[in-house]
Amino acid sequence: MKNFSEIKSSYEKNILSTYGRYQVAFTHGKGCRLYDTEGREYIDFASGIGVNSVGHSHPEWMAAVCEQASKLTHVSNLYYTEPGAILAQRLCEISGMSGVFFCNSGAESVEGAIKIARKYSADKYGAGRHTIITLEESFHGRTMAALTATGQAKFHKHFHPFVEGFRYIPPNDFAALEAQVGDDICALLIEPVQGEGGVMPLCEEYVKKAADLCAKNDWLLICDEVQTGIGRTGDWFAFQGCGVKPDVVTFAKGIAGGLPLGGFIVSENLKNTLGAGDHGTTYGGNPLCCAAANAVLNIVEPILPKIKENGAYICDRIASMNLPHVSEIRGRGLMLGIKLQKIAHTEVVAQLLQAGLVALPAGSDVLRFLPPLVISREEIDAGLAILKKTVH
Repeated sequence: MKNFSEIKSSYEKNILSTYGRYQVAFTHGKGCRLYDTEGREYIDFASGIGVNSVGHSHPEWMAAVCEQASKLTHVSNLYYTEPGAILAQRLCEISGMSGVFFCNSGAESVEGAIKIARKYSADKYGAGRHTIITLEESFHGRTMAALTATGQAKFHKHFHPFVEGFRYIPPNDFAALEAQVGDDICALLIEPVQGEGGVMPLCEEYVKKAADLCAKNDWLLICDEVQTGIGRTGDWFAFQGCGVKPDVVTFAKGIAGGLPLGGFIVSENLKNTLGAGDHGTTYGGNPLCCAAANAVLNIVEPILPKIKENGAYICDRIASMNLPHVSEIRGRGLMLGIKLQKIAHTEVVAQLLQAGLVALPAGSDVLRFLPPLVISREEIDAGLAILKKTVH
């Protein structure tokens, strides 16, 4: 096995430097723990940016993947397969919606949601009604339309010209949303919890009023749940905790427990908006990833109540530590942000990693925790002990 220096050297020689990587190479994981080339153990409070929802090497997940890999991994979307049929039905059931499109990633999910919103409006109202409202501090992906939808200027450098037809307003400001009413709007795109923007939950009242305004004006309400979906907040989808029913919901990250799968789910009124040839993908919804996703749903379903309980437990424990650098703790379920003061959040992430806790930055001053949904209290306590020792 290559050591860390050899792996790092190979990356620097052969892989584009689009990431600022931490000085560690992981070799394997078990449950909510990771291990590196030097044999050191880490508590995982990041789960691959919310992807490894059932931890590492979960036996039920591995069994499903291995069984499907021994049968069939890909045949393209020109044919039917059973894992995709099962997964689509289950997603419709748990979301209360009516139709699914499978793709590969969060950005691709958002791209599809943008396309269906614009086609719905064009079919019904004709050309010119294509503008999508998004929120400042939002993050929707790195492809061109998803990047344009992202309401953070720092992600927009160097890539002009952007896709036209997007407008940004402050989050939780209903007056600003009302002021956008006009003949050119087709949709409102929101994250129920803004992840990259600093783990900022939208106010429930704002989301409800926004949903009512969308219904009144026949704008589609699109909930980007790439990070919040599939149990992360303690509900299957975060919109369910807000008491609204969107027209389109995107998902990705944690759906397949580490394999690339994304998509969007639509309400009944959009089920026939996209016809044959209107949208497509090569790998999306392949039987291997769908089998993994079905296993994830099986594992997560019985622990949904524990996700909220464990999230509240983490918040209470951190609050009780009285850490001088912590000014606020926020989020939902196991999507938590710890707002820091008088210390750089990127430095804290690096220090925690060195001490054995994998965490993430968010926004300009937030430490983000996205542990596997299966995490135990013992593992939570072990991680928080590292936090207390490091951030004091």
